[in-house]
Amino acid sequence: MALTGIQIFKLLPKTNCKECGVPTCLAFAMNLASGKAELDACPYVSDDARAQLAEASAPPIRPVAIGKGVRAAKTGGETVMYRHEKTFFNQTLFAGIITSDTAEAVVEGKLKSWNALQYERVGLNLRPELVALKDVNGDGVAFATLAKLIAETSEFNLILMSENAGIIEGAVKTAGFKRPLIYAATAANVDAFGKIALDNNLPLAVKADSVDGLIALTDKLVGMGVKDLVLDPGSREIKQALEDQVAIRRAALKAGNRSVGFPTITFPCEMASNIAMEGLVASMFVAKYGGIVVMSDLTTEVIFPLLLERLNIFTDPQRPMTVTEGIFEIGTPNENSPVLVTTNFALTYFIVSGEIEASKVPAWLLIKDSEGLSVLTAWAAGKFGGDDVGLFVKKSGIMDKVKHTELIIPGYAAAIAGDVEEELPGWTITVGPREAAHLAGFLKSR
Repeated sequence: MALTGIQIFKLLPKTNCKECGVPTCLAFAMNLASGKAELDACPYVSDDARAQLAEASAPPIRPVAIGKGVRAAKTGGETVMYRHEKTFFNQTLFAGIITSDTAEAVVEGKLKSWNALQYERVGLNLRPELVALKDVNGDGVAFATLAKLIAETSEFNLILMSENAGIIEGAVKTAGFKRPLIYAATAANVDAFGKIALDNNLPLAVKADSVDGLIALTDKLVGMGVKDLVLDPGSREIKQALEDQVAIRRAALKAGNRSVGFPTITFPCEMASNIAMEGLVASMFVAKYGGIVVMSDLTTEVIFPLLLERLNIFTDPQRPMTVTEGIFEIGTPNENSPVLVTTNFALTYFIVSGEIEASKVPAWLLIKDSEGLSVLTAWAAGKFGGDDVGLFVKKSGIMDKVKHTELIIPGYAAAIAGDVEEELPGWTITVGPREAAHLAGFLKSR
């Protein structure tokens, strides 16, 4: 259970040294309790207190790191049932299955096509992260060979799927450097799988026939020293699978049950007869509460909407997505190209920049910091006023890049035109269209 600020304060050195960045140890304790500070910021906390505080401040669902390289990621680490309570932290990871009897040439083709599934959205690169290599014939050599091929020739990280400890051990020797997830420890093989995970410092999935069945396995593995666990309650019927996901999250968060305080892995590929239905089931697990979602295949028409859903759900609802304030070149603008200004709300920027690109008219786009608010909201909140916009234009450096003195402002901010003119004497302030969709036509007609 999380400690209160006063309980944390009792474990601190009480020196009020200010080296943590706040004036008193009590203030630092309150920041720790609310998640606004890190324990490492205190240079004088004792080892004993550090151990107590680290354990008490650990999230109720353990974060588990999977993979190495550019697609390394964490799953778990969540602290709330609903994102509006605070936020969700580590997004659902997507995996596609490759079976161990697949020819190497076919695997290489799949990896190439799956790697192409990358989409730019609000400045982020959206893509699946994992390949689940599934043992289907007990051929350990073929399994280890494909694991090595995937690990060495692709950016994808691995889930090694077999209940045969010998086969898993062979694959770990060839692909363990990529920190794969081992799937799955069961009542029949828990000792052998636990040893492999412990010896190689790898995350381990645990599978049982029910949520209750997981507890004895996780308690045993934690007792062995294996802490990076991922849970599979074994349910493959959609209604039961959803109930299990909710039950695990609720038990960890509300009841403080550490035995189920781990992220989960789900298998829409085993719950549907076609890829479209898999996508529907997967969308349910992205919302509630799959840490990893395994699909039979990765296709654009299915994975793209799932990646967008994931982006929306795992965006912090208390912190708008923003872009950096400054000058952005759209196309190859020159000293005669138009100059436009808008807010730093990420969606506004990408819509506006996209419409400018579509117009084929090179332009300078000035992005003013509005604390992540859209144009109309920023204007209403006093974050996009005429004086501020005019001062920003002066300081931005755009006057050194263009010879003309015309600034295009958003149509929804037409009311600031007069104030901008006062701040920028000699400039012509042109009011652009209200809707970004009309921006391309507006620029072409000038």
